[in-house]
Amino acid sequence: MSSRSRNWLKLTTLGGLTFFLGLFFAGLLDIPRTSLAQDLGRGGRGAPITPVSAPEIPAARPLAELSSAFSAVAEAVRPSVVFIRVERPAGAEQPHPALPPGFELPRRSPRAPQDIPETSSGSGFVVSADGYILTNHHVIEGATRVRVRLLDGRIFDARVIGSDESTDVGVLKIDATGLTPAALGRSSAVRVGEWVLAIGNPLGSDLTFSVTQGIVSAKGRGLTGEVEGVERRDLQIQDFIQTDAAINRGNSGGPLVNVRGEVIGINSAIASYTGFYAGYAFAVPIDLAQAVMNQIIEHGRVERTALQILVRPATEWDAQYVGLDSIRGIVVNGFSSDESPARRAGIELGEVITAIDGEPVGYVAELQQRVGFRRPGETVRVEVLGANGRREVTARLVGLSGDEAPAATATTTTPVQAAIPGANNKLGILVEPVTQAATNALRVPNDTRGLIVKQIPTGSPLEDLLNAQSRIRYADVITEVEGTPVRTEAEFRSILAKGGRNGIITLRVLSGIPNYEGERIVRVPLTD
Repeated sequence: MSSRSRNWLKLTTLGGLTFFLGLFFAGLLDIPRTSLAQDLGRGGRGAPITPVSAPEIPAARPLAELSSAFSAVAEAVRPSVVFIRVERPAGAEQPHPALPPGFELPRRSPRAPQDIPETSSGSGFVVSADGYILTNHHVIEGATRVRVRLLDGRIFDARVIGSDESTDVGVLKIDATGLTPAALGRSSAVRVGEWVLAIGNPLGSDLTFSVTQGIVSAKGRGLTGEVEGVERRDLQIQDFIQTDAAINRGNSGGPLVNVRGEVIGINSAIASYTGFYAGYAFAVPIDLAQAVMNQIIEHGRVERTALQILVRPATEWDAQYVGLDSIRGIVVNGFSSDESPARRAGIELGEVITAIDGEPVGYVAELQQRVGFRRPGETVRVEVLGANGRREVTARLVGLSGDEAPAATATTTTPVQAAIPGANNKLGILVEPVTQAATNALRVPNDTRGLIVKQIPTGSPLEDLLNAQSRIRYADVITEVEGTPVRTEAEFRSILAKGGRNGIITLRVLSGIPNYEGERIVRVPLTD
């Protein structure tokens, strides 16, 4: 064998030995038997995922556009919203006790020193480039210092220009530049079912400038009996917009905004037994808030005017009586003084007000707004419907000096049931003539003449409209039927037998109930 052949043999033997030794040690070290590329192909851990494109869903395009609209509205309006921090004297009472617990501002800790001022917070929004801000009366009531923080972080001391408890509207002013005023819409044009955004500072400083979304659930809401803690006062104008947009403590004073970026209300109250959002929130309509704001800015206070009438919402039977095709309008229930502008203009008890200056009015708060923020001495055209048909009168408004205001008394109805045995009139009630002894017992004027309501049949609509002596001590006295005085049961039966108007009868009633003064008009359908 040549030297060259021996060298190739040695090299081949060495290479083979090296290969087998490599395999041996690889087994000892447990080196993976697959490459990374192979591992990825078999679903191994640590491999990056390439996202897939979203599917094309044509039906979802309107939702995407609505979402973009919400974002655009929020982006446009949030710079107008402010965070309000209020200080009050130590030990100050909770503001606006007539509001529900969900909108009582945070209470001072019982462990806090008595000389430390009360602090609370709320929301508001800029309405002019020179620094006017709208908020709620209850947010700033009793404040010794008000500080305002903008979305950009700037903080200013604010002056309280004025506020009005009856509408829960307050006005502040800050000296600042570069402000973004919110656009104000028309709450009268708002429709139930519209999408809305509520912007504010729920739960104080932790969740400032939050945006929630919902719809307009209802309009013209009065809150007595619907919102825990709300008390109806004569001077209050309750005409709230109801929404299901989530609103909590601290949202008070913030804007309720439509999808065009216009403010349609000031968030004011919630229906809640816990103090937190439970599905129903209420906002002051911006039309009402603007009227109050302008008066506060111009006069430093709210000037109120009135027709000096006592009113209630029209019922089904009022509408039927005067020939309305729907239940709307306001019934004149009485006059607050002998010099009442409405009385002087010739408006009569029981007539239904349907329009002011040609604009329809459907409920009490709407009437209050149409006449309540004029100047004393201004005249209004009042359209009324009554037994003599439709007519229009002109009344000169007077300024309110204090406690005068339209008072609304809602009525409810139930199906008429059988008359009381022995009641031989078409209302099915038992009555008896007023005597001298009865006037003393009922606490009515001694010269009162009429018929005492003794008993009302169960289930009759009159159960909710009249007070009978069989149920309470202080019964009602019917003094007139269809404008005719009644003194005896025979007169009462005779007038009722004529059938009233469209099957509805009008009663003039004097109440002997304590704290319920004066007469009122009651309308009910006659029984068969």
